[in-house]
Amino acid sequence: MSERVKKIVSTALVVMLVLGVAGCGQGSNGSKEFAPKYSSDTEYKLSIVGTYSNFESLESALERFYEHYPKGEIQYTYLDDYSNTIEQALAGQEPPDIYFVKPWMYGDAQLGSVFDSAEVLSDPELKIDLDCIRPGVRWEMNNGEILTLPIFATSYGMLVNMDIFEKENLKVPKTFEELKQACEKLKAAGYDSPVMGANTNTTPGIGYAFAYPMFAKAVKDDRSIENDLNNLVPSAGETMRESLTRLKEFVDSGCIDVDKCAAEIEDDYNAVIMRFFEGDVPMMLCSGDVVSGTKKRESKSEAFTENPFKYDFYVAPSGDKGGYYMDSMSILFCVNKNSENLDMTNEFIRFLTSEKELGLMAQEKRLITPTKDYSLDEVYASLSGFPEDRTINFSDTEILDTAVKEFRAAAYAVINGKMTVDEAVAGYGTISGK
Repeated sequence: MSERVKKIVSTALVVMLVLGVAGCGQGSNGSKEFAPKYSSDTEYKLSIVGTYSNFESLESALERFYEHYPKGEIQYTYLDDYSNTIEQALAGQEPPDIYFVKPWMYGDAQLGSVFDSAEVLSDPELKIDLDCIRPGVRWEMNNGEILTLPIFATSYGMLVNMDIFEKENLKVPKTFEELKQACEKLKAAGYDSPVMGANTNTTPGIGYAFAYPMFAKAVKDDRSIENDLNNLVPSAGETMRESLTRLKEFVDSGCIDVDKCAAEIEDDYNAVIMRFFEGDVPMMLCSGDVVSGTKKRESKSEAFTENPFKYDFYVAPSGDKGGYYMDSMSILFCVNKNSENLDMTNEFIRFLTSEKELGLMAQEKRLITPTKDYSLDEVYASLSGFPEDRTINFSDTEILDTAVKEFRAAAYAVINGKMTVDEAVAGYGTISGK
């Protein structure tokens, strides 16, 4: 195996726990308790490959699985340059039993075998409880089959310093008008830039995190525009107008000081978190993937260690009636239908597919659970019961990476004064290449 491949091995060291009640039952969160299908003496060796160099939440799930099946080993392998190595791994002499997929891989001709090799997890004979998965992240193929198990979900929005809002006697804004009013009061209280974020042309950056969900909602409402957007037809740029106009209004209103963000936040991940932990930023635009890094960095921030505060994640209130929630998939598992250990592979997937297990994994990683229950991590509590009419699910749009890059470039140009909204709309199809 290439030197670029790093292995993280978790071995079964935990003794089988004696279950007090045999068979299926109901857990405290309403999901069915896992009932092992095979003998606890079953020996097995499984392999998982993916894109995370550190996958501690999986390690924890493996330990819980070993409580049922202690005489086995599940090995996780990080593959460098994943999109160019996963097909080789599947075609190799020791193919993985489970492997990562991401939504953008579907439809890529060079990654066809990734989905061709996937077992149909919705096959009733497998008895995998996919009903616990939130409808918005259940990925059904055109024929209705489900090939993937979402492990983590993500979104775009903002981290909110709840202590500041309590101190200033303010409520977290739900609409754009409320956002402007809150920012006026926060500026009067001495917060120069009530909202901050990374001034970058990336998905966690200011423009994308604030305005892209509104753009996606426009596409959801008129899917006839998708082909032209994806093919970079100039006239399709008109679809960006509403979201870019609102983004420009957001900057012009003084809610955010873009220059201050550029000067104080040097990257769209670590610097965003560490600047937020300084404790003087009421709202920090970001993605769920950025939020996932907060837990580990709390102890690394001297300011946060000395003066900890409560923080939560909210959808950015860009719309007149409220913000837009992008219910997006982050990481999914596929089962290799050609696995030599298919029975125990499916047993592990069946174990994992529950509100409890997926919720615990998401909580440890601090990403959004793919299940219907947001309650395990209160950081994301605001997403529970979010209005369906302002939620954009995976199946609601098919905006390809070409169009996404064009919107990101347009948003970045608008907030930095390099383009007017009219120029960005008219220049659609040429902006990201400049």
